[in-house]
Amino acid sequence: MFQAAFKYTRVFYIIVASVTLIACSSSNDNDNFALQPEYLPIANPTVSLPPDVGTISLLAQSFDLDDVGYQQTEFFIEGTASAFTNVGELGSDGFWVLEPAEQAAYKTRIVVYSPIDPADFSGIVHMEWLNVTAGFETPPSYGTGQIEMRRSGAVWVGVSAQLIGIEGSDRSIAPLHLKAVNSERYQSLQHPGDSYSPDIFNQVAQAVRNPVDISPLGELSAAYIIAYGESQSAGRLVTYVNGVQPIYNTFDGFMIHSRGDGAAAISQAPQASIPAPGAALVRTDVSVPVMTFETETDVVFLEFVNARQDDTNMIKTWEVSGTAHGDYYTFVSGRGDKNGTPEFAAVIEEPSIAGFITCDKPMNNGPQHYHFNAAVRALDEWVTEGKLPVDSPRLEINDDNSDYIYDELGNALGGMRSPYTDAPSAVLRGEPNTGNSFCRLFGTTALFSAEQMASLYVDEAGYVEAVTAATEDSVAKGFLLLEDGEAIIAWAPSQWRSQTGGG
Repeated sequence: MFQAAFKYTRVFYIIVASVTLIACSSSNDNDNFALQPEYLPIANPTVSLPPDVGTISLLAQSFDLDDVGYQQTEFFIEGTASAFTNVGELGSDGFWVLEPAEQAAYKTRIVVYSPIDPADFSGIVHMEWLNVTAGFETPPSYGTGQIEMRRSGAVWVGVSAQLIGIEGSDRSIAPLHLKAVNSERYQSLQHPGDSYSPDIFNQVAQAVRNPVDISPLGELSAAYIIAYGESQSAGRLVTYVNGVQPIYNTFDGFMIHSRGDGAAAISQAPQASIPAPGAALVRTDVSVPVMTFETETDVVFLEFVNARQDDTNMIKTWEVSGTAHGDYYTFVSGRGDKNGTPEFAAVIEEPSIAGFITCDKPMNNGPQHYHFNAAVRALDEWVTEGKLPVDSPRLEINDDNSDYIYDELGNALGGMRSPYTDAPSAVLRGEPNTGNSFCRLFGTTALFSAEQMASLYVDEAGYVEAVTAATEDSVAKGFLLLEDGEAIIAWAPSQWRSQTGGG
């Protein structure tokens, strides 16, 4: 695997009893020796089928997966997981030394989306730490990047890693946790608490990569497993990358999607509380690719700016203009996106998520999904081929880091660019919206009037020409995929007409 090409020159595991001198692999250009750590074994959990009661519960899409050549399956995973404790101080540089601590039994579930035709499988598994901020589970990385994940032939695995997804919370916005939605199907699940969630995530990967009896992938075999996590799950992955991955070497790459400046606690109640330091960086000696994908909301308002770090050949950060932490595509329109057709390039003003959450202003309807598709492909190629992703410009921020620097139309400067910001039909921002408490994460959209569109582009032909030029530039720079660029250009005439009332 990709990580086999890299050497460790630092012994950072106090828990490892010995370090063996191992000759460099044949991929190296010399016969030198390097110190490499021994990794702890990962327990193989027991995999079983859920009771045949009701249906699988996960708010992911509104169409049947078999319409797009995929199938959905669910499995229960159970075993004994470890919590973790730190050995020495936890610094903001991310060089953390952890060791397994107390153990507890668990039983959770995973949801698997896989190609119906085995010949379509790429060999890559995208494993997402399901988000529980709402008090139930959502798959925001899948919701944002599902087109490229399916287009590439990857398997997607959603992991119920945390307690709230199963048992719910007093702060839930709706009683949609597993035991509330289908108590008969999910009543046997048990979670000992989030201190154990990193090792539960570990063991799910083990069950996928090295199945014993029942394989969650059926007849498919995983060549690479890439971990995904968005928002609070991104903070969980920061802690995992810095403290748990070095112990087990479980994953072949990581997508840290929309983090702020924080990281999850190493341990929490009812176990001893071990908080992570603020503004934690990703440790710079990682042996597998780590990509961090950031929207405007994340960098300033969630203060990722405090955890910004330079790119290396193992760490890349993309910061994307015109985007918000949560947006219309991820939570509304994208749920019906089967094939990435042009209508999903539309920019509209919509303040509500299906009447479930309503904001005072229209939520962001920007290009996050298109840039995230590009990030998904870039990370796949980085992991499987060693091809480095393109560099991303950083978003431009004022001197006290309190806000962005905006162009004359009101869109933020810097960052990865697209026609949504370089040939815009709206002001698209990641600033906090108001209304429901979650609205602060959803950004804003303000469409240009017909008069403003005419002043910028004169007519439909002028607008289409501007969108085409900006799109081709973004595709050439690697910020957008060609397939998505074609959809954006194809939609441009319809966008013009929707805002001006004519051709």
